[in-house]
Amino acid sequence: MAKIFQVTARAGMTRVVEPVARGLLRAGVSPNAVTVAGTVGVLVGALGFGARGHLVAGALIVTCFALTDMLDGTMARMSGGSTRFGAFLDSSMDRVSDSAVFGAVAYWLATEVNHSGLAAALICLAVGGLVSYVKARAEGLGMTCDVGVAERTERLLIVGIGGLLTGLGVGPALEISLWLLAAVSIFTVGQRVAHVYRQAQLVGRE
Repeated sequence: MAKIFQVTARAGMTRVVEPVARGLLRAGVSPNAVTVAGTVGVLVGALGFGARGHLVAGALIVTCFALTDMLDGTMARMSGGSTRFGAFLDSSMDRVSDSAVFGAVAYWLATEVNHSGLAAALICLAVGGLVSYVKARAEGLGMTCDVGVAERTERLLIVGIGGLLTGLGVGPALEISLWLLAAVSIFTVGQRVAHVYRQAQLVGRE
């Protein structure tokens, strides 16, 4: 279901993103510059607003700038394909952005003395990095690992909705979303480890 949602959402966004990507390329803006700008925007939204309890503003800013993850990829494709450094930079900036988002949420929950929500946020922070690491490590060993119900888009969407609802007055929404995210993230790590294990077993039999 997550894959279907992601493919459908991306198909709809493509019609909006492609004209913007063409305009930026014509203006001489590089995909790497968009990647860095998107990360800076997420940092401003997460640390400047979310960590201070301005959850609605923080969620909206982070969401807007997180969309640059699609924009820079579209620009790279239009300009002849992503470079090795561009791919490296994109993945690295994604980790910075994710750490800022969940770190900011954890900080705000700590100031609110919400121990349960804080624990969930810290689990999401740790396991979210593990989800990405398992995939990167598997691909570095020559195996595929494009599976899982909680990829980056879904993780940001879940925490974003929770933050937005809490900011609008639905008190426990953020805490509930974080525990849900923690569960599906752990499940995703298990999915990826099992997927890589099956591949390794097949290779060992050849």
